[in-house]
Amino acid sequence: MNVPVISPKAPALGGRAILRQRWSEVTFLHWRVDPSVVEKYMPEGCSPDTMGGTTWVGLIAFQMSKSSFFGSPSIPWLGDFPEVNVRLYSIDEQGRRGVVFLSLEASHLVPVLIARAAFGLNYRWASMKLSQREGKVAYRTKRHGQPGAASHIIVRPGCDPAANAALAADPVANFLTARWGFHETRLGRTIYARNHHEPWPLQHAELLYLKDGLLAAAGLEGLAGRAPDSVLYASDVITVFASPRRLVRVRRRRVRDGQGRRKQPPAPAPALA
Repeated sequence: MNVPVISPKAPALGGRAILRQRWSEVTFLHWRVDPSVVEKYMPEGCSPDTMGGTTWVGLIAFQMSKSSFFGSPSIPWLGDFPEVNVRLYSIDEQGRRGVVFLSLEASHLVPVLIARAAFGLNYRWASMKLSQREGKVAYRTKRHGQPGAASHIIVRPGCDPAANAALAADPVANFLTARWGFHETRLGRTIYARNHHEPWPLQHAELLYLKDGLLAAAGLEGLAGRAPDSVLYASDVITVFASPRRLVRVRRRRVRDGQGRRKQPPAPAPALA
């Protein structure tokens, strides 16, 4: 398999940090899918990022805390809450890798409104709980006004130091977690917002329980009915975001096949994430 090289170390932020957050108790559940399944969700100028001919769908659960803006002190009541998001993996015409969020559940209404207004992100207000007991981490969420958009996840992080250390060089783990920006459609234009944090302290994890409706609510029916292809966990990182930038489109000549249908342009050469 020809696997593109992706570094677990973030490049320079490339701009002023406008938002700082702590992400902790992070669980990554991932399923392999054919790129055609998620292509319709890509913002203009982006396509599914692939590895070995497939792409991935992620269900990511974590605790957000210590949010602050422009270097100000953190505001606990504004930015301290659990989050569960459904995300895809994207690459734009300039070779920049990122994620595309189909939905983001959060338990505080004010941050939901701010994120939707500032970035165009599909944040949804939900009732949520994160708990830890006997080495297990559990996440529960139920979207207000849409009870079927709910999820219950229980994982047990692995404690094998050698196996966990090997994840730093694992190409699949890096493909799924070394993502230094997101693509989003904002006011009719595609934006790219960069982020920076230290390499993830990744651990293998065992999925003990999953009952999920968020994937189906995002348009990915049936996916939660099979076991994830990857289950990872990380304790915490401090993350900073730069101001989003509008995507500059690369003009390309339209090529049509023998039936007059438009062909997809060739994918850009892989770039370091």
